[in-house]
Amino acid sequence: MGLLDKARKLSPWLIHYDCGSCNGCDIELLACLTPLYDVERFGIVNVGNPKQADILVVTGTVNQQNKHVLKNIYEQMPDPKVVVAIGVCACTGGIFRDCYNVLGGIDKVIPVDVYIPGCPARPEQILKGIELAIDKLAEKRNNIREEKKDVV
Repeated sequence: MGLLDKARKLSPWLIHYDCGSCNGCDIELLACLTPLYDVERFGIVNVGNPKQADILVVTGTVNQQNKHVLKNIYEQMPDPKVVVAIGVCACTGGIFRDCYNVLGGIDKVIPVDVYIPGCPARPEQILKGIELAIDKLAEKRNNIREEKKDVV
């Protein structure tokens, strides 16, 4: 099953948070919304409210100032939810990992389901990562359904 079929079936909504990147990954992420890649044709929608989002997409390094905001956005999202780290900074802290205020990758603050390395990550990589995130979201939704069946 391709990205088109998976996304149309689940129609995932994404929210993006920039922890403090150089904006290279942000630009590549926005390229996914342009007519060349046009992720919206798959039913993938970029939203601004975490309470409506299924997938949290994060770019940049996590630090002392933004860790609370990142955690707050994550906690506001309904279950099941999936987190995608885009770029080497979000994955590991990147070239900034040894800075005094950088905690490292976002997995130091919230659980991450999909890692997309790169500096910056290319749109093709991002789309493949979103496809993996959709698979994880479907798996989590199925697990919740199974748990509900077991309770009844």
